[in-house]
Amino acid sequence: MNNEPSRRDFIKKSVIAGSATFVAPTILSSSVFGANDRINAAVLGINGRGKSHIQSFMNQKNVQVTFLSDPDMNLLKERQKSFKEKYKKDVGIEQDFRRLLDRKDIDVIGIASPNHWHALQTIWACQAGKDVYVEKPGSHNIWEGRKMVEAAHKYDRIVQHGVQLRSSPAVREAIQLMRDGYIGHVYMARGIVYRWRASIGRQGFSPVPEGLDYDLWTGPAPKRPFSRDIVHYNWHWLWDYGNGDVGNQGIHETDLCMWGLDVGLPTKITSMGGKFLWDDAKEVPEVLTSIYNYPEEKKIIQFEVRHWCTNDEAGATVGNIFYGDKGYLVVNGYDKYQTFLGKDRTPGKSGDDGVASGSEMDRGDGGTDGHVANFIEAVRKHDKTILNGPVETAHLSSALAHLGNIAYRLERVLTFNPKSETFVNDPEANQMLSRNYRKGFEVPEKV
Repeated sequence: MNNEPSRRDFIKKSVIAGSATFVAPTILSSSVFGANDRINAAVLGINGRGKSHIQSFMNQKNVQVTFLSDPDMNLLKERQKSFKEKYKKDVGIEQDFRRLLDRKDIDVIGIASPNHWHALQTIWACQAGKDVYVEKPGSHNIWEGRKMVEAAHKYDRIVQHGVQLRSSPAVREAIQLMRDGYIGHVYMARGIVYRWRASIGRQGFSPVPEGLDYDLWTGPAPKRPFSRDIVHYNWHWLWDYGNGDVGNQGIHETDLCMWGLDVGLPTKITSMGGKFLWDDAKEVPEVLTSIYNYPEEKKIIQFEVRHWCTNDEAGATVGNIFYGDKGYLVVNGYDKYQTFLGKDRTPGKSGDDGVASGSEMDRGDGGTDGHVANFIEAVRKHDKTILNGPVETAHLSSALAHLGNIAYRLERVLTFNPKSETFVNDPEANQMLSRNYRKGFEVPEKV
């Protein structure tokens, strides 16, 4: 069902009822609205990556963050204060982002909310005529990822996926080396995510904190009793809201695996893993190994998540390794690569973006700033062909993670049809392609 009317109904009702949470910034005066080619941005979700969105938008020439939105009013007030202190400018705050969608003085939307909100917020923003920079993963499930793609195309919107390594000059150089045959025929990619993830304990149920609109935070997902196990960060480790580390940090690496191998979605998937250390509230596996097979292309992706003490692989703890018949290539993190050639693993070509450790936000052409710069250029030119991380990457890289998670949860090898984006003769698996959405928060069947 197309829920565009329900979105507009909400806007109309909220205008009639008024908004107690709306705080207009003093910068939004008639003298600056529509000033030349300035782009006004609103950022949705400001607890984690949202802080990076704010900084990167503000680092762009003639771009202004004019609104912040988050279901937690306490966070909003903190960010509004810190914004004023850092930039010497005012910024508006709005607890319910839906009130921002039809504002004509907002051009682009940065989405850094929890995973379960990404697709619907992107679709609604596209319907409202906004261009979108959406954090990884683009979707919480495979079906809604496809709906994001359809919405971006139907409403002719610029949608950039937050896989910033696609804007790294070094990583782009590495991809071109593989295309040129530098390590020979590239037949396998390995993605690794070795992040230090401690126990989150079990905090149990508690009253909803004052200032948090928990119903809005829940949005499309099933509404559980409130717990600190969920809000603000640990939702990553609960299936209703997050997708584990393969669907968190891992999206950078699933995306690069597919980009480097030049493949789409696989036809055979298997996964195995589990929780081996912590008896805590996490539902997702601590350790997960997934295999994605492409029999027709004669290529394969291996993906591994580890959460505690471990070795690195070829110097990387988060990154990718590509194997060819002449050598292998290692992408370490977001902005550097090294090649090793022949039986003796002789060091070959290498590259990096020349960035000192700890300065992720200042990477010139790469990093979040560079990726946002690429987005803003595409917005100004209204040319989606120059996007480094177009909406299709949001769908496909997220879908690869979802496929691995489904195989893990069903504990069997799955056969997938990439053209129809459905499992073959497997009704149980096909049920996991989407979810039941709460009333008023449905991802529309027809965008």
